[in-house]
Amino acid sequence: MSDTTQFRPATEETPLARLALIGVTVLGVVVLVFAPLLVVFAEATAKGVGAAVASLGNRDALSAIKLTLLIAAISVPLNAAFGIAAAWFITKFDFRGKAFLITLIDLPFSVSPVVAGLCIVLMFGANSLAGGWLVAQGFPIVFALPGIALATMFVTFPFVARELIPVMVEQGRAEEEAALTLGASGLRTFWTVTLPNIRWALLYGVLLCNARAMGEFGAVAVVSGKIRGQTATMPITIEMLYNEYLSVAAFSMSALLTALALLTLLLKTALEIRHADALAATHRH
Repeated sequence: MSDTTQFRPATEETPLARLALIGVTVLGVVVLVFAPLLVVFAEATAKGVGAAVASLGNRDALSAIKLTLLIAAISVPLNAAFGIAAAWFITKFDFRGKAFLITLIDLPFSVSPVVAGLCIVLMFGANSLAGGWLVAQGFPIVFALPGIALATMFVTFPFVARELIPVMVEQGRAEEEAALTLGASGLRTFWTVTLPNIRWALLYGVLLCNARAMGEFGAVAVVSGKIRGQTATMPITIEMLYNEYLSVAAFSMSALLTALALLTLLLKTALEIRHADALAATHRH
């Protein structure tokens, strides 16, 4: 007698289960992502598009926008350089303490940004030895641009390194060793072999780092002093406007910050679509 019992593969779900999973996913995305975004843009234009644009045109708002873009322009390239150097060192050399170094790179993921900002204040504040000397020389760190840049760099520096390390581990060292055997210098090997192989992972990490840098609040709030028109970034300005019940101005700047984040996401998606084969080769799609 043949056994006619039908067994369902472990990875195949019933139609009802698939619909339930899809429904839960769509509901979560709508409630947690799309609905808040729609509310932000709706509140920003509650009194008309003209009022929203006008609120972004005042001096303090323009100062916050310029400062946010400047901080991103400073921190992202520096973190990209650090990420490349760290990933190269970790993946191309064997040494004791490698796992501990990777843990240190991941530290900003687990440390509260507020704590990071407080550490910078304790190290470079006017009451500290180094901070007092810098203030006396006319180069203050805390409540100034350098402190905001340091706080942003601390919070965002793991992004590029953590994108590059798995890719470089997967690719191994064979191509670099072949180039060195053929007489290429270390710098030429990097530009002609390593960098082309990691360019998509590097770009992906840079985009994530940029989005995080523009939206950082906790660490910047501690080190900036929230000086309107001087050290207030876009997230800080949004909080101050909201606390002052200037809803249109607060949501208008929120909409602009959201639009910048969405632009970063669209750029990443466009690159993934256009260069799908190259991204697949580096496991980044």
